[in-house]
Amino acid sequence: MNMRLAALCLLTFATLSTRAHAQVPVFQTTAEDSSIKFYVKSSVALVGNFDKWDATLKFKSSDVTTAVLDIKIQASTVNTGSGVKDKKLKSKDFFNVDENPLITFHSTQVVQTSPDTFDVIGTFSIRGVSKPETLKLNVEGKGTGKGSIKGTMAFDRKDYGMTSGIPFVKIADRVEVNVDLKVNQTSGPRLVYKQ
Repeated sequence: MNMRLAALCLLTFATLSTRAHAQVPVFQTTAEDSSIKFYVKSSVALVGNFDKWDATLKFKSSDVTTAVLDIKIQASTVNTGSGVKDKKLKSKDFFNVDENPLITFHSTQVVQTSPDTFDVIGTFSIRGVSKPETLKLNVEGKGTGKGSIKGTMAFDRKDYGMTSGIPFVKIADRVEVNVDLKVNQTSGPRLVYKQ
């Protein structure tokens, strides 16, 4: 009798878990059509991207503001088109990739600021230093199950211990990170937006 009750409880729990999961929108990022780039104002162009990264977008309900955005960048894959600049950016003066291989952003709050724009507040970590930052996003294709999420986050590199320069290059303190993520909804209900 106890064995039947345990089996029934387990079956009920599994069914309820599956139903609860099915009622949440599930999205997948298409990495080959997406990009994460950066720009720093400098006397010589300092623009680049990262070749390896992962981004996940999860929801606790169909309310768009329940989103949790996680971005994990392989710092060693920085690509400015210049081996000299890449080497300097990977060094302990900047990304310090040997000790801190990942650059991450984990959202903690999403605020819809207009029908198509959002402030995504979260924890940004680079070089082992974590601070709150805001990623300002624009959503295209909402309500269709596929589209793009584009936005910018700006931070002061010196706040993260990147106080060195690059020889013969004058660089600003402000760094802009540009995110362009292509997403497809794979299951669950459509998201609900504030009008």
